Amino acid sequence: MSGSQTRSPEAELGLLDATMIGMGAMIGAGIFVLTGLAAEIAGPAAILVFALNGIVTAFTGLSYAELAASIPKSGGGYAFVREIFDDLSSFIMGWMLWFAYMIAGGLYALGFAPNFLELLHVYGLVPPPDEVGAVVVPVVDAGVPLAFLLAFVAVLGLVALNAVSTAASGSAETVFTIVKVSILVVFVGFGLASPMFSGAEFQPLFPEGAGATAILPAMGLTFIAFEGYDLITTVTEEVENPRENIPKAIFASLIATVIVYLAVVTVAVGTLGADGLADAGEAGIAAAATSFMPTGLPIIQNGGALIVFGAVFSTLTALNAVVIASSRVAFSMGREGQLVPSFGQIHHRYGTPFVAILSSAVVMLGSVALPTQSAGNMASLFFLLSFIIVNVAVIRLRRERPNMNRPYEMPFYPAPPLIGVALNLILAGVLVEYLIRTDPLALVLSVAWILLGGVAYLALNRVRAQPDRDLTDADTEITPEVED
Repeated sequence: MSGSQTRSPEAELGLLDATMIGMGAMIGAGIFVLTGLAAEIAGPAAILVFALNGIVTAFTGLSYAELAASIPKSGGGYAFVREIFDDLSSFIMGWMLWFAYMIAGGLYALGFAPNFLELLHVYGLVPPPDEVGAVVVPVVDAGVPLAFLLAFVAVLGLVALNAVSTAASGSAETVFTIVKVSILVVFVGFGLASPMFSGAEFQPLFPEGAGATAILPAMGLTFIAFEGYDLITTVTEEVENPRENIPKAIFASLIATVIVYLAVVTVAVGTLGADGLADAGEAGIAAAATSFMPTGLPIIQNGGALIVFGAVFSTLTALNAVVIASSRVAFSMGREGQLVPSFGQIHHRYGTPFVAILSSAVVMLGSVALPTQSAGNMASLFFLLSFIIVNVAVIRLRRERPNMNRPYEMPFYPAPPLIGVALNLILAGVLVEYLIRTDPLALVLSVAWILLGGVAYLALNRVRAQPDRDLTDADTEITPEVED
């Protein structure tokens, strides 16, 4: 590509920025959109759903922290697997992770649109979201739902921001995350002080009939809420002192996120009840806020409006975070020769992986046409499969390079990665069974993406076998040194 160079990105993000990137993804659409769904499946045990997902995440998070400190390369789980496994295994890992982030972007854009319409409705600018009609687009001379257009525009706007400036996108993530966490703290404070809050809402803990087994499918569906720690490692080379800051950012974001989730779900169930939360669906948290927060407030008017405002911020931060992550995975694959070389180039003027960002945007824009639940299911499935490989990777690296420089080593090895593999396998199996019964579209599209990856891998191998390939020198120049 003209005007681009093969060089490494600059380290412009500090520990706070890295932590906020992880929290921005984890405290995103999941806490606002998926809480009602979890309550519908698991009842008051929704609180256990998020607690157990946090525990499952922690085991894999330990593997990520050790690998990130040992292999400080952008690309997240893909970069680790590329360093440890053969060409095909690393390609599969990158291909799955790239797709998971792009689909997650579509999910967050789909969550942003209705919340933004609701926010406009609060201030009397539009009718209720379910009464907003289609907008005629002059170019295609057809009516398009306004929510779809908003999702489309949100993706375009954040892609443009990321394409021109890494520092700007990282700073925006920090500001957005601080705002939404502040809003959730206000929500929790009012909820715990409300006379509506009652421990009786947690009895019985499990839904009648299904019992404790209802937790597993709910965990599979909501697992996407905790994928942000991988996202931190996708920008490793853009973080100052990554060997120390990346593990710290992973643990800080995980702990803070789990605390926020448990506090919010406890208040939501304790005030609105699991049935009320389930009935409200995607607007469950907003409905809970409306029930106990004061009305007649200046500017924000009522508690429900405040939460809708927070939901808008949350979905935008999550969307921004996965735009960053998806493009860095594609950038890393291009740099390693596992996608066409232009993916691995840095723009000479903006200092960003310009082609990787624009290419990721294409799939992300297409995914806003999917049903919200299908997007969430596919993203969760591919994250689960990716995390299994990462846990295996840390075991293999310990065996093959026992004396490698590891600034951070997980405690109680090999228990954490083995438990991580087992738990992620169980959740992936439960989710696949659930997709077969309820969401065949997500399953078909997932299989199609894997098959497309197989075709792309064979085609790229054929291209790389050409004698005039001129990539070796560039790869050698930009690959950071790994200390053994």
